Amino acid sequence: MTSESNLIIQGNSSGRRQMIVGAAVAFGSLAVGSIKSFARAAADEISHNAESIHIELVLKASRNRVYDALTDAKQFEKVVQLSAAVKTGMVTGGPPAQISGELGGGFSLFGGYVTGRQIELVPGQRIVQVWRAGSWAPGEYSLAKFVLIEQGSDTKVIFDHTGFPGDQAQHLLDGWHGNYFEPLAKFLA
Repeated sequence: MTSESNLIIQGNSSGRRQMIVGAAVAFGSLAVGSIKSFARAAADEISHNAESIHIELVLKASRNRVYDALTDAKQFEKVVQLSAAVKTGMVTGGPPAQISGELGGGFSLFGGYVTGRQIELVPGQRIVQVWRAGSWAPGEYSLAKFVLIEQGSDTKVIFDHTGFPGDQAQHLLDGWHGNYFEPLAKFLA
C-alpha cells in the first residue's frame, strides 16, 4: 500500500505540477499578448518625428552680461529694437518687454506677441522658459533653454527649443536668429 500510495501521490503531484505549469504558460501567454498590445499602443503614442531647434553660438560678453540681457526687461527691450521683427514692422507699438526675474514669473516680449514663464533661473548659467508665440492655438507651449558657458571673456550659448507645434521649425529658427541672437550680439558689442 505504501508504494501504491507513493505512486498515487507522485501521480497527483505530477498532475498538479502539470496543471500549475499549464496555467502559468496560459497566463504567461496572455500577459505576453497584453504586453505586446500595450507596447504597440505605446509605440503609436510616441512621436518619432518631432522637430527641435539646437543653436550654439559665442557672444562677446561675460555670462552674467548675457544672462542680464535676456532676463532684464529694459535691456531686452533694446534687443527687441534691434530685431528683424521691428525692422520689418511685424512689431509695431504694443507694450515694451516685461520680464520677471522670479522663478515662475511671466514674460511678455515683442509687443506681447511672445509670452511665457520662467521655470528655471540660474544666474549667469541657465534660463529655462515655457514659451509661446501669439499665433499658436490656446494652450500650446514649448520649452526654450539657454545654457551659458564661460569661454575666456566670451560666452558660449547653447540653446534648445522643443515642443513647439509641427511645421514651425524653420520659421522659429529664423526668428531666433533674427529676433534674439543677432540683435543680442549687436546689443552686447
